[in-house]
Amino acid sequence: MVGDNGTAVTEFILLGISSFPSLQVPLFWVVLCIYMVTLLGNSLIIILTLADPVLHSPMYFFLRHFSLVEILYTTTIVPRMLADLKSTHPTISLASCFTQMYFFSFFGVTECCLLTAMAYDRYAAICRPLHYTTLMNQGACNCMVGASYLMGLITGTTHSICIFTLPFHGANTIHHYMCDILPVLRLATGSTFKGEVGNLAMTISFIITPFLLIMASYAYILATILGVATSQGRQKVFSTCSSHLFVVILFFGTGTVAYLRPEAGSSPGTDQVIGIFYTVVTPMFNPFVYTLRNKEVTRAMKRLMDRFFWNPLQPFLLLSS
Repeated sequence: MVGDNGTAVTEFILLGISSFPSLQVPLFWVVLCIYMVTLLGNSLIIILTLADPVLHSPMYFFLRHFSLVEILYTTTIVPRMLADLKSTHPTISLASCFTQMYFFSFFGVTECCLLTAMAYDRYAAICRPLHYTTLMNQGACNCMVGASYLMGLITGTTHSICIFTLPFHGANTIHHYMCDILPVLRLATGSTFKGEVGNLAMTISFIITPFLLIMASYAYILATILGVATSQGRQKVFSTCSSHLFVVILFFGTGTVAYLRPEAGSSPGTDQVIGIFYTVVTPMFNPFVYTLRNKEVTRAMKRLMDRFFWNPLQPFLLLSS
């Protein structure tokens, strides 16, 4: 409903890419294919890390949770996006918009924390190998994962409530395909100072700070392997760490561009392209990075496939045992 400045907004219009109607049908099929690959690839990682005893280590424990959160993160956005691409008048209620933003923030922050925990795991394994089993015991791993979900829960709740307690009157067209923080905040009437401060605090706390911590971990790792490792050992370490580092750069790089760009340099079209990249495309890369570049995972996949062909029920029996 679009009314005058005194009319309270009860729903938002998601403009999406309606400026380019000729792209909506091909984009629907492209996004659908990417989404299916994301679901299948990350589900495969979850199954492998549960079913294969070789992958029962802290590194793959964190990877399993990261893959689960990737599935939930992209599912928060993509099904709604696909429905809107087939709709001639995509709208979303205020409650649904709040819910989408809440889960988007929840899972996004959880991913940032999990990537930081994964970097600490690599630091402990390479820089403090004698203390690794103590530092990364099952209790410590559970605490790190639990803290990641808790930080996501707290941030998603407080940030969404902070934004949706602002008044919305009159304009209700979101120049985006989802209820992202900045496009919704631009529609609020009155002072948006609290929302802007909250967005800046979230960006610093869960994008900039984790990224700096991860880079510090890798600086210690680099110093360690250059100082003591053989060339063969260095190659193995680089192979192990490069997958995680690639995902970190991809995830935090797009997040930084999305939320730290100057307002003057932003446009709805740019927001939509960047948004599609970090909500649709980036989650698809995780399975490829961790399977194609990781020999342990590819071997586990081969073992699982061998068992499956000999006994189709074997993977499910392993999961239930």
